[in-house]
Amino acid sequence: MNTDKLLTLLQFDKANPLLFNSGLFLLLFCAFILIYQLMRKYHKAKMVFVILFSLYFYYKSSAEYCFILLGVCISDYLLGQLLGECHKRWQRRGVVWINVLMNIGMLVYFKYLNLIYETFCSITTQDFDAFNIILPAGISFFTFRSISYIVDIYRGHISPCRDFLSYTFYLTFFPPLLAGPVVRAKDMLPQIETNPVADKAMVSEGLFLIMCGLVKKVIVADFISQNFVDRIFDNPALYSGFENMMGMYGFIIQLYCDFSGYSDMAIGIALLLGFRFLDNFQAPFKAQNPTEFWHRWHISLSSWLRDYVYIPLGGNRCSKVRHHANLMTTMVVGGLWHGASWMYMIWGALQGVFLTGHKILSPNAGRNSHTVSETPRWRVALNIFITFNLLAISFVFFRARSLDTVKDMAIQVFTNFHLSVAPQFFSGYLLIVLVMLGALLMHFVPTRWTGTLKKKYEQTPLLVQAIVLALVIFVVIQARQSDIMPFIYFQY
Repeated sequence: MNTDKLLTLLQFDKANPLLFNSGLFLLLFCAFILIYQLMRKYHKAKMVFVILFSLYFYYKSSAEYCFILLGVCISDYLLGQLLGECHKRWQRRGVVWINVLMNIGMLVYFKYLNLIYETFCSITTQDFDAFNIILPAGISFFTFRSISYIVDIYRGHISPCRDFLSYTFYLTFFPPLLAGPVVRAKDMLPQIETNPVADKAMVSEGLFLIMCGLVKKVIVADFISQNFVDRIFDNPALYSGFENMMGMYGFIIQLYCDFSGYSDMAIGIALLLGFRFLDNFQAPFKAQNPTEFWHRWHISLSSWLRDYVYIPLGGNRCSKVRHHANLMTTMVVGGLWHGASWMYMIWGALQGVFLTGHKILSPNAGRNSHTVSETPRWRVALNIFITFNLLAISFVFFRARSLDTVKDMAIQVFTNFHLSVAPQFFSGYLLIVLVMLGALLMHFVPTRWTGTLKKKYEQTPLLVQAIVLALVIFVVIQARQSDIMPFIYFQY
């Protein structure tokens, strides 16, 4: 590779961000981890090195917007110090509101201004000419982390971070920077202060998670997306209702494998560097109701919404009507967090309806003495089947470009289902069907099986682990399509 080509690869390219599943990241990360290990005894120097690499990682996705990220680091640090010095309640609240308004203001400008303007134009019958605003990558993630830091100081859960480098390290740390998990300061800052070093167990677990993430992303999510799901959602009227239904199932599997694959890789890379994050997914398709689903799906976001939106609204410590309104509001906010589109708001509202409906139909859920083992297996299977289908239907709004796409899919399913095409579908899309079924089967295997597999991998010699990792990377490269597909949550 000549120098000019290398410089081109290292420069910002909007069409080619630095992805965990790209060859460039693999090469850069190998060099990064080598230098990182050499600097392990020099805490401050290592922190500066990681911050610089993280900013470069962000630069590859958002160019000069990395200065916005640095600006948030500075403002959070100063506001945190100010909050620590304030003793009057109104002053402390004022600092919190400054932080919230700054972060929400950024989100409104970069993410929602065009939606607001478009809605205004539609109401006033004016022509809509969108503002040329580029959305900084991962802005929804680092603004939520910023808000949680200041609010947690206000609530007395943590003390203000006195070291600017430590806070900058936390907010810019590259593994969860672009697509989560939403790591909170109270979980990470104490780890930063200890200058952690990954032991053999952490390295082995990290490699295992990285392999799982690569398989989920490339072999499952990218494959079924490019070869089936995108075709259905691009023009559902061309396909029968049965094919549309399979496309609906395909998308929720794709989304799970894409996003949980990123989370696995982010958590795995952090483990290689000595940092441990909480799980972001816990087999969500095993959920028997919508409430359980949101305890298993995108856990870092759902718990953030619970702690910083739902509980401040009053949570369930109020009348039933207000409790249900709090659920609806929280989930609509969660939908809007995903993007500036009425489709996301509808999707969020549907989640609120599901959660509220579950609370109404099962008012004692979570408070009774019955365990899962006491529930008949047929009832468990039925609950899982109903929950999965309700959520798969709702995620059509998450994926569809407009209500017209949803309408076309509904028309095909209810008026042009044609079950007779099933044999032809299974023969024509045999590999797609096998990949989808394989992903679901792996998802539903008992947790102890995957735990045993991970433990056996961790117990093997490092040479064997390296060989297994090389084989997985080789298979992933062979299975990868011509173009590297970005992670779905990069747009949020």
